[in-house]
Amino acid sequence: MNLVLWIIFAVIALTATVFLGLREFHMLQLNGYKTPEHSRWMKKNRKRYILPAVLFLTQFLLIPLQRGSEVTAAIFVITLCFFNAITALLNKPGKKFKKPLVYTARMKRMMITFGILIAVFYVIAILNGKTFVQVDTANGGREETHWFITALPYILVGSALYLTPILVPLSNLINKPVEKAVQNWYINDAKRILSECPTLHKVGITGSYGKTSMKFYLDELLNSQYNTLKTPESFNTPMGVTITIRRDLKPTHEYFICEMGARRVHEIKELCGIADPHDGIITSVGPQHLETFSSIENVVNTKFELADHVKAKGGKIYLNGDNELIRKKAPEYPNAVLYGLQEGNHYRATDISVSDRGTEFTVTAPGGETQRFSMKLLGEHNVQNVLGAIAYAHGTGISLEKLTLPVKRIAAVPHRLQLLDKGGNMTFIDDAYNSNPSGCRAALNVLGLFDACRILVTPGMVELGAKQEELNFEFGQEAAKACDHIVLVGKAQTVPIYNGIKDAGYDMENVFVADSLSEALAHVNAYQTDKKKIVLLENDLPDNY
Repeated sequence: MNLVLWIIFAVIALTATVFLGLREFHMLQLNGYKTPEHSRWMKKNRKRYILPAVLFLTQFLLIPLQRGSEVTAAIFVITLCFFNAITALLNKPGKKFKKPLVYTARMKRMMITFGILIAVFYVIAILNGKTFVQVDTANGGREETHWFITALPYILVGSALYLTPILVPLSNLINKPVEKAVQNWYINDAKRILSECPTLHKVGITGSYGKTSMKFYLDELLNSQYNTLKTPESFNTPMGVTITIRRDLKPTHEYFICEMGARRVHEIKELCGIADPHDGIITSVGPQHLETFSSIENVVNTKFELADHVKAKGGKIYLNGDNELIRKKAPEYPNAVLYGLQEGNHYRATDISVSDRGTEFTVTAPGGETQRFSMKLLGEHNVQNVLGAIAYAHGTGISLEKLTLPVKRIAAVPHRLQLLDKGGNMTFIDDAYNSNPSGCRAALNVLGLFDACRILVTPGMVELGAKQEELNFEFGQEAAKACDHIVLVGKAQTVPIYNGIKDAGYDMENVFVADSLSEALAHVNAYQTDKKKIVLLENDLPDNY
């Protein structure tokens, strides 16, 4: 009987461990495999670990039951089975995630390490589960074997389950030397490939925001005359850049456009060590990822690690001269080329005309040459990024006149103020990628271009450190001026926005707070209005928020 109960218990416990482990691995992957960042995330989401902690402690309190009669011992095991079953049910797969768990080679290696750690608990439990009992009879003593009649095997296996949130990041730490060695091999191979392309011209692009858009725009313009390669999607990490070089770079490529992202100090320097850019573009500097950067000064210095690298190589650094933080730093770089809408920039855009059909503007180059451009993109902020791409392309020798057609061809980058006409009575402005204060203001300005029922759907901004509440409050105030109806996603997350809207004197009857994006979109669909609905989707938080 003891052995049967043990097998049932072990199967349920192992199932629960797998389910809980998969969830924790998913969150760790979304946190970029960064153990410190994952630890901060766990602290922020500590409520989800209350039940495992309670069950972990409760199993010890139940030990006296196991020492009683066979009935109480059975109750002990059945109760623990119930605990494990509850854990399994709460963590069973089935939820459709925005970005599902990806079983990369790194993830598989980490899961193997995790499996070994769990196996240690089970092996010790099995070795301690076999008890020999000496029984005296009239014919002399004999030795009987009883399985799992002590509490220790059950406590060990239960502990393996409830300690899974700790064992998963521990697996990541154990694998760190191996992963570092693997990464270094791939990075060195990428460097070798680049060294075999001496005529390849490399340009790095970084910024708190706007870098992905700049990459797509620049690729469109340079492709009109050169054979170019760009890092795809958001491949802006060391391994993302390395994968692009090893997988996609060909000897026929003339330009490599490398997007460079950073969440911590010196990460741009690390990327420059891989891609070794000749030139660079810094699109913006602002309060992005302040939780990991700690201060705006660290953000500035990290972004300008690209400028330092380019300066040392004798190349040019193209800077958004309208950004106050960039403009203050620019005099340190005699190789800087400034672009923007304000006076004093080397490349300047003027006479901007914006409508819901697109944007027109005039570009003046450093030599005084001017050219009128038109594009399908909406808003003045897009003029800045396109102007930066024009400035760099013009610097390679392409005339302004030859750039007019490529500029017309530029399409919106997915999830960055992308206009999606759903037909009928509703159009979406998809700006769902990682919002920031500047981007939110620009998106609200674009929303204001439309003579329609203007609806905002947003969960707010994140990763803004100590300023997060203040900046979301200001976002709420600005939204109140621009929107006819506001839908907030997430009750706890959006409290500062809600307060900002209320502080602005907005009619709170026109504010709806949803628990999820699907509920928010259902509300928008059901919302009744005589006008056409223009729906701005501003930010879409990943599953770990």
